[in-house]
Amino acid sequence: MIDLVGFDGDDTLWRSQEFYDAAQREFEAILGRYVDLEGHGLHDALLATEKNNIALFGYGAKGMALSMIESAIELTDGRIEAKDIHRIVRLGKDVLAHPVDLLPGIREAVTAVASRHRVVLITKGDLFHQEYKVARSGLADIFHRIEIVSEKDTAAYTRLFAELAVTPDRFAMVGNSLKSDIAPVVALGGSGVYMPYHSTWAHELVADFAMGERVIEVAGAAEIPEAVARLHDQRPQSA
Repeated sequence: MIDLVGFDGDDTLWRSQEFYDAAQREFEAILGRYVDLEGHGLHDALLATEKNNIALFGYGAKGMALSMIESAIELTDGRIEAKDIHRIVRLGKDVLAHPVDLLPGIREAVTAVASRHRVVLITKGDLFHQEYKVARSGLADIFHRIEIVSEKDTAAYTRLFAELAVTPDRFAMVGNSLKSDIAPVVALGGSGVYMPYHSTWAHELVADFAMGERVIEVAGAAEIPEAVARLHDQRPQSA
């Protein structure tokens, strides 16, 4: 049985990654004035810088912008002009101010699941930006609780299970990231509803996760309530 259902925010409830992708394309256009993009491996260099900075800056547009500035200075040997650094700052501000567009059918899906189970929103990233998106999503009142965390790993989920008085086997997480939404929950004994998004940040990709009977993949929001119902009715394996 499922007592509590968690929902991811970015690219599960509302659109997010395409705004970062657009910023990446503009960043490459800016740097293209200074260096050969292919020869300098710009995309890989930026990803490496972002990964190294997560522990300091966390996730989100602010960390992205700071990592872009750092990469730009390094890749151009300090030749990048102040006006282009300002353009990179503007990229970060644009991502922070992007509209909150719900994915098709997600409001109906969350409402349907909430009619049968307690639901909690579990999202990670910059606190101010995530609060901004939650407030403008129009979904906040549906959730039993809203959690904005710096990382979504087994330690974070274990803490949440204790605070919400639920055991892992009675929890299901709905999300687009195998790394953050599904794998940690399954490792603890919970279940997952995996809804892939058309674009995923490279840092969230995993290659070695095996989909099992406690994970159901859906093609869109309309399939979420049925997937949760199937997990709820699923009988545990006999020893």
